[in-house]
Amino acid sequence: MASKFRALLAGAVLSLPFVLSSPEAAVAQNAKARPAAAKPAKAWTVPRTPWGDPDLRGQWPIDYLAGTPRERPASYGNRAQLSDDEYEAALAQAARGANLYEREEKAGKLGMGHWTERGKPLRQTSLTVEPANGRMPPATEEGKKRSETMKSSWTEKYWEWVDDFNTFDRCITRGMPSSMLPGAYNMGIAIYQSPGYVAIQLEMIHETRIIPLDGRAAPAKPVKNWLGYSRGHWEGNTLVIETTNFHPGAPLGNSAGPRPVPNSDQMTMTERLTPIDHDTIRYEAWIRDPVTLTAPFKLDFPWRRNDKYVIYEYACHEGNIQMRGFIEGTSPKLAANRKHAWAAQGVTDLKEGGTEEFPQIGVTR
Repeated sequence: MASKFRALLAGAVLSLPFVLSSPEAAVAQNAKARPAAAKPAKAWTVPRTPWGDPDLRGQWPIDYLAGTPRERPASYGNRAQLSDDEYEAALAQAARGANLYEREEKAGKLGMGHWTERGKPLRQTSLTVEPANGRMPPATEEGKKRSETMKSSWTEKYWEWVDDFNTFDRCITRGMPSSMLPGAYNMGIAIYQSPGYVAIQLEMIHETRIIPLDGRAAPAKPVKNWLGYSRGHWEGNTLVIETTNFHPGAPLGNSAGPRPVPNSDQMTMTERLTPIDHDTIRYEAWIRDPVTLTAPFKLDFPWRRNDKYVIYEYACHEGNIQMRGFIEGTSPKLAANRKHAWAAQGVTDLKEGGTEEFPQIGVTR
């Protein structure tokens, strides 16, 4: 992961134009025969699949976006771009964190340098571009109520059962649009195409969105999915994806944080994937949820091709022992059951352990 970041940062080197230092040099240069005018660069043509659709296939990891916040810091106000000085400062800060992995290795530590991927910041101040302040709109009163019910490993002191965790804790989904956004690691995105379909594979939680292109209608409202039900069509070279039929309750905001506003089953999401050149797609997404948000918001950022990126198996469910550990270690009900079970076997000299926040009942014999 650290080597990926160094390669990304290398692209941030700035250059200055060469300026002639004297009038004599300028005259001498003008005296030379003028070269023939350069031919205009040939316009790039979007490649086609064998069946004639615009070809977007490839690896489009968004690990380099980790250096740009999802929501704009309030200090920037409505300013969408960093100044030159701010951008250089952001690059310098990113460079200081580039070798965190190596520093931890030398110190014999296992820290965030092993887990997180740090990308080169973009000039834009946030991935959210609308509203004008670059932040998610305020929640409705209903959205605030639902937010208070959003439990997770980040919010509770005691966990009794799996519904005390959010969908990300449970390896189900980060929700939409979060699944299309950078996280701390595993930020691969791959596009596959076949006649009549586009598939978008997401490395985190190993989700895959299957998007039919045949103009079908959305299914009946009782059909609800965590990633919604997507249908796509082409507008010129742009892939337009309309998604409805969302299962309610996934985080609309940061899925690894305190009590985000959840989506409702009325949420809709419109995405546009526009190829700019061979190595760049412009990704835009408009998210509307009239139940939990007071206004829509828009995301807008580039995807960059990296066909050397490899998506390995992401075995989240298979290795997810977090919930069991949290429940067994903190549940007052389980602690009482253990105490009763030991008492039934004649063990009465139970000793309480743990901390004030996380009391656990141990056994001494």
